[in-house]
Amino acid sequence: MKYAVIDIGSNSVRLMLWADGTLYKKVCTTRLAEGLSASGSLCQSAMERTARAVADFYHEGQKENAHVLAFATAAVRSAANGGDFCALVRQMCGLNVDVISGEEEALLGLSGALGHSDGGMIDIGGASTEICIRRGGEIVFSVSLPIGAVRILEQCGQDPRKIRAFVEDALHPLHGICGPAQMYAIGGTASTLASIRLGLSEYDAKKLNGLSLPRDWLSEISGRLLSLPVEERKKIPGMDLRRADVIAGAAVLLSAAVEKLHLPEVYFSDADNLEGYLAVRGLI
Repeated sequence: MKYAVIDIGSNSVRLMLWADGTLYKKVCTTRLAEGLSASGSLCQSAMERTARAVADFYHEGQKENAHVLAFATAAVRSAANGGDFCALVRQMCGLNVDVISGEEEALLGLSGALGHSDGGMIDIGGASTEICIRRGGEIVFSVSLPIGAVRILEQCGQDPRKIRAFVEDALHPLHGICGPAQMYAIGGTASTLASIRLGLSEYDAKKLNGLSLPRDWLSEISGRLLSLPVEERKKIPGMDLRRADVIAGAAVLLSAAVEKLHLPEVYFSDADNLEGYLAVRGLI
């Protein structure tokens, strides 16, 4: 069976084509969560550009003769008009969007990165951050925090003091939690930082998958990113230009989470909630 899975995130829409394994992934940055922090609702322009991206990916999946599935995360589930967005997608391409809970989002990320193995996962999204830990085959800790790359930008701008205070407050639920040795980071923030660590001009999953992001390096790079204007960040080798405005706050968030969990490092995983969605739904 061939599947096309669409992840409708707060910052980007992603497509995975799967047939006995992941064939490829694509991303389109649409900033669905733009303005959500201030108004509690998705703005019309963000909904329209995101729905168009979903429709484009839907049609690509159809051309590949794949069964197309779509799920949405924090921006849609938390917005007062999330239902209007789902209706817009249905109107554009006939696709029904599965709006998942924060708890399920954490499980998808864990399942994608680790399969059934023990370990942990951190997923920094645009509007939320999920952390999930499995020990002895059982989920022992799972949380979805209302903080992410886009939310930090909208709440704090590029102000280092505000960013650090906002992050510190949001990570309070991690107090007293120790992460496992095999802790993986997934998503756009992690992939961008991994690319920066290797200085890659183009994303290369084979080179990046499993790459260690040490705690000391995360602290160093987050401080460096905070100190640079957005245009200067774009000159850093490996930088995803679409994330240059949100990466500093997101890097501070990942660095602080690693420190709170008493981890010496996290590993980047290219396999993420897209693969996890198929696994949790029992399709693979």
